[in-house]
Amino acid sequence: MNSTQESMKTAVAHGNYIRGSASKVRRVLDQIRGKSYRDALIMLEFMPYRSTEPITKVLRSAVANAEHNLGMDPSTLIINSASANSGPVMKRYRPRAQGRAFSIKKQSCHITISVKSQTSLINKEEQK
Repeated sequence: MNSTQESMKTAVAHGNYIRGSASKVRRVLDQIRGKSYRDALIMLEFMPYRSTEPITKVLRSAVANAEHNLGMDPSTLIINSASANSGPVMKRYRPRAQGRAFSIKKQSCHITISVKSQTSLINKEEQK
């Protein structure tokens, strides 16, 4: 199997301009990377972080892409890669004492999740 066929077996979804810092989102993504789709959903449901909601949306979108575009079974999917990059920063100012201004930076991030069929990973290991 060449590299183009392997890349075709991976479904990707992006969530751009998500409010929240990339470091806080990465903390959650590190927990679900490498897990199966079902395990990741259960973990995300019970985590106490605000960033789990947009991550769940992006994960469901990646699985829907795999199911609809590539014909994969959602029960066999695992999270191949998950990353968060920082996006643009909204700058706001808050008035302070003696006419000074205090800057507030409202962070945003871009979330990317790709899922892969577990059976294709097993076949790849058997070829080695």
